[in-house]
Amino acid sequence: MHSTENQTPRTLGDHTWQQSAACRSTIHNQVDPDIFFPEPDEMARIRAAKTLCAQCPVRGTCLDAALENGDRDGIRGGMTEEERDPLHRNFKSRLDYARVNAVLAGRDIHVTHAERQAVARAAYQADMPADRLARLLKVTEEHAQKLYRRIRRQIRNRAVDQQKKAKKAAKKPRGRTETVKTPATKTPGRDDLGTAA
Repeated sequence: MHSTENQTPRTLGDHTWQQSAACRSTIHNQVDPDIFFPEPDEMARIRAAKTLCAQCPVRGTCLDAALENGDRDGIRGGMTEEERDPLHRNFKSRLDYARVNAVLAGRDIHVTHAERQAVARAAYQADMPADRLARLLKVTEEHAQKLYRRIRRQIRNRAVDQQKKAKKAAKKPRGRTETVKTPATKTPGRDDLGTAA
């Protein structure tokens, strides 16, 4: 997980976390929002924004929200656009089991493709009815049944592959192995290598 604090994943559409953000302007603490949108060479503004982010109790949630919403502009979660770019590129493959467990517990949160697959697999292994999986993932029951069929196929294929490997390993001879002696070769000396062209 890329979050900076141990957090419960936010519910879809929940923006209440922003009330706790260090960058939120109040009567007593005026924050210029432009500080979070510096040019790449404006190091003083970048440092100022990151200093504010370092104090923020919801920095991880801010970063998650930026990734989930595809927000690539500005400093979010204490990271510049350039620093977040690899996270954006790899976001679909994020697999956070805290999120998987939250969905299985019925929470309505954002999950990636990899996390959706993990939810479906865990539900299948727990013999969860397809209609319940459909409600958890916000898909049709037919789609949930299709996910279960795909998982059954993956499990079957893995078992078949393991059987093939076991048979192949069993066919290998288990006796003494003969060592084949190879003739000793002379290591070339400096004079044998010639000169560079």
